Amino acid sequence: MSEPLSLYVHVPFCSSRCGYCDFNTYTASELGDGVDRASFHTHLASEIAMAARTLAPSYQVDTVFFGGGTPTLIGASALCDLLARIRDEFDVAANVEVTTEANPDSVDPQMLEELVTGGFTRISIGMQSVAPHVLATLERTHTPGASSTVAIAARAAGFDHVNLDLIYGTPTESNDDVHRSLDEVLDAGVDHVSAYSLIVEDGTALARRVARGEIAEPDDDVAAERYELIDDRLSHSGLRWYEVSNWSTPGSECRHNLAYWRNRDWWGVGPGAHSHQAGRRWWNVKHPRTYAARVSAGMSPAEGHEETTSEQQRLERLMMGLRVREGVLANEVECPQSAVLDLAERGLVEVEPAHEPAARIILTRRGRLLADAVARELAVISDAPAGLDAPTAKQANPT
Repeated sequence: MSEPLSLYVHVPFCSSRCGYCDFNTYTASELGDGVDRASFHTHLASEIAMAARTLAPSYQVDTVFFGGGTPTLIGASALCDLLARIRDEFDVAANVEVTTEANPDSVDPQMLEELVTGGFTRISIGMQSVAPHVLATLERTHTPGASSTVAIAARAAGFDHVNLDLIYGTPTESNDDVHRSLDEVLDAGVDHVSAYSLIVEDGTALARRVARGEIAEPDDDVAAERYELIDDRLSHSGLRWYEVSNWSTPGSECRHNLAYWRNRDWWGVGPGAHSHQAGRRWWNVKHPRTYAARVSAGMSPAEGHEETTSEQQRLERLMMGLRVREGVLANEVECPQSAVLDLAERGLVEVEPAHEPAARIILTRRGRLLADAVARELAVISDAPAGLDAPTAKQANPT
């Protein structure tokens, strides 16, 4: 039987660069010569064919995710052509989930309808906030209200699932700003929300502004307060958390992202994209010009690879599995029961059902705020020689 496979297609273009972004994306002025945005999808199609020659017929594609960057900048026709190429090259599940990311100023109602007709089932729209001063701090180009308008239009066009992305913890943001953003999200009637704490990444415009003292460093305690506010509002409105940074109505979880958290196999198409197959990982060259030259010459765009050990794979299952609502099997953590009970007594995890062979370790809300620290603690305990004391969990960002 075919194994399930997820395809990620990276479209590395943006109309402008947001101040906090460190993704592998390029504006028109950053691309330079040798890259034609209008025809770049043909290079992506070439790698899709390479992936099919390598993997098919061992796999059946059941999720496809077009990310970036802003995939919708290449147009509905190019995106639908790429999806058609995937269908030609692979065995594609009848209920395949097909997602594209979008910014509100990169789509219109006609384009949304074209995407649905072409087979797209899910759209994820960058919203971040409705507060003008927060959008200005993040250097977002869309106007307040534009994202929710697109979300409503996407539902009207026939998308099965619509997600809105939020960023919280921006230094200029207030609790009232977050409430107003959530009001708009809930009024839009979306079935999925992603909310991420603002992180100041090295090398970004935001990091330089923080270093110059123009903007304060995001506060971890404020971020934790905002996370709880978001969780309360969404939970009371019927969207429950299923991963630390994601909420949905029952049955509307993003299957593609769940494939990552469950450590399944995926192939990443495009510049800088990462792939995973049976413990082997590889990654593509980052610049679109180099990527295009390689695939045009029939060469693999891969820049490097690694073989993960069984121990690395176990730790990855722990780190990723703890982030989802279903948690991890206690007997796979390989640490003393007393250590798990200690985490439970500290209010960081629950064990369900307790004292059963199939018990699962699940993060509490406080544990979600410290997810990385809890995972590190369990990992250290699992590897520690007998008699060593477990480390104390430290404050971590809720992402």
